[in-house]
Amino acid sequence: MSPQKTISPRAWAELILLGVIWGGSFLSIRIALDEIPVVTLVLHRCGWAALFLWILVLLMRLPVPKEPRIWGAFLVMGLLNNVIPFGLMAWGQLHIETGLTSILNAATAIFGVIVAALLFPDERLTVRKALGVGLGFLGVATAIGLEQFARFDLRSTAQLAVLAGTVSYAFASAWARFNLTGLPPLVAAAGMLTGSTLFLAPAALLIDGPPVLELAARTWASIAYFALFATAGAYLLYYRVLELAGSGNLMLVTLVIPPVAIVLGALVLEEELKPQAYAGFALLAAGLVILNGKPVLRRNRARN
Repeated sequence: MSPQKTISPRAWAELILLGVIWGGSFLSIRIALDEIPVVTLVLHRCGWAALFLWILVLLMRLPVPKEPRIWGAFLVMGLLNNVIPFGLMAWGQLHIETGLTSILNAATAIFGVIVAALLFPDERLTVRKALGVGLGFLGVATAIGLEQFARFDLRSTAQLAVLAGTVSYAFASAWARFNLTGLPPLVAAAGMLTGSTLFLAPAALLIDGPPVLELAARTWASIAYFALFATAGAYLLYYRVLELAGSGNLMLVTLVIPPVAIVLGALVLEEELKPQAYAGFALLAAGLVILNGKPVLRRNRARN
């Protein structure tokens, strides 16, 4: 994990751009789900993104790993960071609003702190982190609604599926730290998405049947967006912001994603969220800010 850094205005701009791109992915996925089954959708997302990134790897003449150990790590990373969370969240979006999905997705940072504390000695759970985690869990419970815990229906199952996806993201982050440190980010992302595709291609054929390519123009536009912009392009921007701002400050992107997804869901899909969802996001955001600490804006001072 990279150390905490100050945030320059340029890093802020790129972090916000990353949040906007990821926020738009929830709408594009929901639109595509009208025509494409879940597993096939995730295959489109990972397969096209992998192809795009490998083209960049070849153009940039980056070294391609040959060790079986690294390719095994790519397979596991693809499963944890793409196959499981992308699949669970896409399925969840069939039954809950895109805005609520994006709010629950913000719990990734909360579970990431917990998993890191369990696995890494240098990531111990301090009092500040414990307070942030506690507020985060309170926010998740509020967003879901306490009444959902009293009955177990399809909607509550979908919300739990989204949360399970965030737990998978947290373990993926730990796996990457153990096994993929030192690789060029572009190669690591391409390898991970290739591992995902190797899982998804047979699964999609078995579960959904052969993919249908005669799709509506807006479906293809959605695929292009969430595969090329919100996956391949976003990974490139993610690593750039990580280098500029540090991993701690990068968590702030999770505060940008839900407002974007909520507005797009309301404007395009006419979704309406309950007040408890907004209250839950406020608590979750407070928890994330506490976890992150106070980001410092880098200032250029004139020299005498």
